[in-house]
Amino acid sequence: MFGTQDLPLFIATALVLNATPGVDLLFTLSRTLQQGWRAGVAAALGIGAGCVVHALAAAAGLAALLAASAWAFSAIKWAGAAYLFYLALGLARSALAGGGAGWAGPAVAAASLRQLFLQGFLINALNPKVALFFLALLPQFIAPQAPHKALAFLFLGAVFVVNGTLFLLAVVALAERLRRLPLDGVPAGWLARGLHAGGAALFAGLAVRLALADHP
Repeated sequence: MFGTQDLPLFIATALVLNATPGVDLLFTLSRTLQQGWRAGVAAALGIGAGCVVHALAAAAGLAALLAASAWAFSAIKWAGAAYLFYLALGLARSALAGGGAGWAGPAVAAASLRQLFLQGFLINALNPKVALFFLALLPQFIAPQAPHKALAFLFLGAVFVVNGTLFLLAVVALAERLRRLPLDGVPAGWLARGLHAGGAALFAGLAVRLALADHP
């Protein structure tokens, strides 16, 4: 289809990769627990939009530039690491300020759905490792005799984006059920502080990990 091959294997591979814990999954999960399913959906759609950028870049050959140019890779890598660290600082401030009862805190609850969509988009779009992943994985599922390689790239990218977005929406549904569990006996604000502090530590760790990533 559209010059691709082994499409069922590609779909299975994409689902396994989507289920691997990472910044996209963490961001969607934390926003759902803190603000509810609407925030989680906004985050998931923003991440999906970021994947669209990578799919288009792979089809246009821009991902090959990142693979060939250490300077281009480093520029995007440092921008992504800086943005993750910025998010970590925001969560750390929320943890220090305290939160209300349950999962949410007032600082995080102030984020609009548009802001959450943009955050998800930037988290994904500013990760050069995602672009290189597209460049490394997608060609394996494009038939050598395909007449239009760019069309095959776009089709596989669309499949990956749809798979990933549906997976994140399933995570949102599960997290929303968890969010509605009774919290009797849990002191007010403890869950909010813990979630914010844990998220800050994880985002800071991911920022450091991305900053230290070597150009492949």
